[in-house]
Amino acid sequence: MNFTEIVEAEGHLVDTQLLNRIFDCVTGSGSSFEVLNFELGRTQEERSRIRLRISSPSNVVLRETLVQLVELGVTELDPADALLRPAEADAVVPDDFYSTTNHRTEIRVGGSWLPVSRQRMDGVVVVALDKAECRKLRDVKRGEQIVCGVHGIRTILEHAPRESRGFVFMGNENSSERRTLVAVRNIAGRMRVLHDAGGRIVFVAGPVVVHTGGGPHLEDIIRMGYVSALLAGNALAVHDAEASLHGTSLGVDVEAGGPVEGGHRNHMRAINTINRHGGIAGAVKAGALKSGLMKACVECGVPFSLAGSIRDDGPLPDTQMDLIRAQADYAKLLEGAAMVVCLSSMLHSIGVGNMLPASVYMVCVDINPAVVTKLSDRGSHQTTGIVTEVGSFLQLLARELRKEGTG
Repeated sequence: MNFTEIVEAEGHLVDTQLLNRIFDCVTGSGSSFEVLNFELGRTQEERSRIRLRISSPSNVVLRETLVQLVELGVTELDPADALLRPAEADAVVPDDFYSTTNHRTEIRVGGSWLPVSRQRMDGVVVVALDKAECRKLRDVKRGEQIVCGVHGIRTILEHAPRESRGFVFMGNENSSERRTLVAVRNIAGRMRVLHDAGGRIVFVAGPVVVHTGGGPHLEDIIRMGYVSALLAGNALAVHDAEASLHGTSLGVDVEAGGPVEGGHRNHMRAINTINRHGGIAGAVKAGALKSGLMKACVECGVPFSLAGSIRDDGPLPDTQMDLIRAQADYAKLLEGAAMVVCLSSMLHSIGVGNMLPASVYMVCVDINPAVVTKLSDRGSHQTTGIVTEVGSFLQLLARELRKEGTG
């Protein structure tokens, strides 16, 4: 006996390779498919449509197949309402809960589709009255209605133009450098459009920004008004303060590039100075912190969040060492972001990527191609990856934004 379901998908199925992924998903899960209808979009703007009959040897296999297909934007032909079950306790939901992706999602309730707000990866969907919201598991309260199973769930995958896909590598060859410059110009142009329209641009930065001499360039970008919020860890602020107070980063002279005698103590001296004034804002107000990107944030009113870790020295008074509160602070500053620029901070960048809906345009810059790949594989086509040294990238970006600002 076969268990069957008729499903359909619509979008840029061919040029995004989505059609192949759908077929591989069905066969890879132990099911089979029959194409009932296929309409091919003949231009880049036209959308393709396909209708399939899925056959599975058991209801369990069919359910698993449908779970995977939902993530690819496939929906049932005649969808029933989503199954809602109450949460058993705070942070405890039924085992068959629907685990969200970062793609725009809709839930069918009472015969109508409800958009899910606060879309993010690895959450659950809570339905109350005529609203559906994505939540982290820890934020669910006992008795709230949770979307379960695979029925009545629809995801809408974003489509990116062909030219926006892939990576840019910056090396020693002129051709690679030209490709990177083109990518930076495109990013600067997008930032300019968003800035002029009042859109939010959030930067995620690691301490490598300071180590590579990119701090002054990011400071320029902040002062030009292109940074709506800054997300980082303790180390970025510590080494930014170290560079401002002692001219070193990790004990290395930021100008000459060589180690300074006793320089390994400079970051601790910087922490001590910030502590003396009760935090970064206090050090700026007292005139102790005379330069740096954190000073620029304070003076320009750019909110920032520093998420702590077990390896942090200090930490600074501004660093949030409660992980749950740090995640909440990040999420708050990411609300309404239209663009996120991630700069050489693997853990913070991946964490931020998981908090965002796929519709948010992301830029990932890192010298390690694996980090760029990880961010670009988060399920969004709205990602530009640039494999290069972050200091050089920021220098180019600041230069291009200055050109646009004066042009």
